[in-house]
Amino acid sequence: MSPRTLLPLIAAALLGLGSVASAADAPVAKLLAGAATSNITPELGIDIVGGFLPFPATHIHDELHARCLVLDDGKTKIALVVCDLLALHRCVSIEARKLIEDAIGIPAANVLISATHTHSAGNAIGAPPRGFYSDHELTDYQRFVARRIADGVRRAINDLRPAEIAFGTVEVPEHVFNRRWFMKEGTVPVTPFGGTKDKVKMNPPAGSPDLVEPAGTTDPTVSFIALREPAGRLISVYSAYSLHYVGGVGEGHISADYYGMYCEALKKLQHGGESDPPFVAMMANGTSGDINNNNFRTPRPRKPPYEQMRFVAEDVAGKVNAALAQVAWKGSASLDARYRELGIAWRKVEPELLAWAKETEAKATRIQSKADIATVYAGRVQRLANASPETKAPVQVLRIGDVCIGTSPCETFAETGLEFKKRSPFAHSFMVELANGYYGYLPTPRHFELGGYETWPGTNYLEPQASVRIMDALLEMTAELTVKSK
Repeated sequence: MSPRTLLPLIAAALLGLGSVASAADAPVAKLLAGAATSNITPELGIDIVGGFLPFPATHIHDELHARCLVLDDGKTKIALVVCDLLALHRCVSIEARKLIEDAIGIPAANVLISATHTHSAGNAIGAPPRGFYSDHELTDYQRFVARRIADGVRRAINDLRPAEIAFGTVEVPEHVFNRRWFMKEGTVPVTPFGGTKDKVKMNPPAGSPDLVEPAGTTDPTVSFIALREPAGRLISVYSAYSLHYVGGVGEGHISADYYGMYCEALKKLQHGGESDPPFVAMMANGTSGDINNNNFRTPRPRKPPYEQMRFVAEDVAGKVNAALAQVAWKGSASLDARYRELGIAWRKVEPELLAWAKETEAKATRIQSKADIATVYAGRVQRLANASPETKAPVQVLRIGDVCIGTSPCETFAETGLEFKKRSPFAHSFMVELANGYYGYLPTPRHFELGGYETWPGTNYLEPQASVRIMDALLEMTAELTVKSK
């Protein structure tokens, strides 16, 4: 038996969980934690997704990873996984969580798998043309990702050891900006859908005199859960920040964007970060569907590839590292989870819109290398009109002591994450988006009235009340966890 396989057994004995101590001497079960990473970098030539049209990867700037954390309170195990992907289809999460449950017994409902939303990763959403389905046969790359996620969780289990836990936050407002703007009357461009008008513009011209004000808020808080060996070195930090992505990569490059750079920067700041087992930093995406890294009031000069994302990553890592010095550590945390799949209606495609889509596609000769937006959306609208009979939109809550994590399978607006923090009954709460599946953008009902890119059919997949349905389900599940914990 290998030393790593023995670690959990040794930890159990040290904590009085084994047979070496009498029942009278045995302390209350404490927390175990283990973390590991799995490389999920695809082959060159795979489609990079994130823009209107996919294009082949020609270079790997930095490797992509699934970063995995396992917690064990003596009764319950949970796993948290963050993948360097634009998004992952529900079927990838289903397959990975099944592999994990079959191999090591962590219930599928207790495994949270999310994507960061790097726009320079391989396609784990599905083979083109993308359809609007909750179930489909996995591609080779999706199977590879699911297997590597399961491998990473198994390796984290191998490295379980006694741990202390802490929760912390730090405000980092300087990197997050709402990207949806009200503009002066008559300056919002027409939509691709036959000349209809929006009230707001996504990513307006930076510094334009036509800017009025942002249409929404931001969430500037980095929330994090830290694990360390008792009074010793850090095991892992699981963090979440509501920043869509940074971007600015080389042409055809695979990259984990600022998320991966943040993880490496935080690791370098730790004493013994490279020791065996190594420290694992994780950066999940909070709720950033209407947020990006561009200051539209005061635009910054164009920078060389990777410079801005490295600046953001190192700045956020430095602030989180400083906040780690202020947290209060605990030797235990009870764990629990809830998982549901919601039958939310797909976005309805009206007959007039479907007729426009068919006519537009019929008139198109071919799609150029630069995306013809109207033709792209004509295809999306027709696929949305043929969506599967029902959605199986996954939502989940995890309880880690007095911390609650809620999830959404969509690109979720910042105000939704702020609402969850406010309404959750737990002392510390935050949301993670792009979790366990992908269902497009999730505007609130108010934003549907304003229009804009995030509300367009084919960018938005779900009914206008979807954010309300998801919030209601999250709060119902948090109430269940609260009742059980009393």
